Amino acid sequence: MKEEIIIAGFGGQGVLSMGKILAYAALSEGKEVTWMPSYGPEQRGGTANATVIISDEKISSPILSTYDTAIILNQPSLEKFEQSIKSGGTLIYDGYGISTPPSRTDIKIYRINAMDAAATMKAAKAFNMIVLGGLLKIRPLTQVENVLAALRRTLPERHHHLIPMNEAALRKGMEIISPEN
Repeated sequence: MKEEIIIAGFGGQGVLSMGKILAYAALSEGKEVTWMPSYGPEQRGGTANATVIISDEKISSPILSTYDTAIILNQPSLEKFEQSIKSGGTLIYDGYGISTPPSRTDIKIYRINAMDAAATMKAAKAFNMIVLGGLLKIRPLTQVENVLAALRRTLPERHHHLIPMNEAALRKGMEIISPEN
């Protein structure tokens, strides 16, 4: 098994931390992992993306030009990365940040209304965990328990009281993701 993933959106949406948490969770399961963040000079509000590779075997290079799965959280990222998804791959997008939906017919497309769910849950900071929950529903790359353990590892201890909210967000994402085609 080898999964090559791009997570892309605006800085402040939790793009980099979503990739980092996914990578830590897979690493804790003994998988080979790379996590490579990329962001513009203005981290909050500028574009940000992270590539994550999860594999059962050694990973030769963290540099990718095509992806098995793309998680897209805004229109500029959709325009940049939609054509880079391998035929037969998966695209997950948040409906709030996309004005022109994806158009490819050779990939599986899923919509997750994570921004709306985060507002309903009064948990704006858990937006990225809702999206990650959606990913794990359709691509079970790691166990939810390991994602929660990764959160404990990456969050400063003063924020550990937020872990139950993040778990609820993960589970919400698993409920609300839906196929478009």
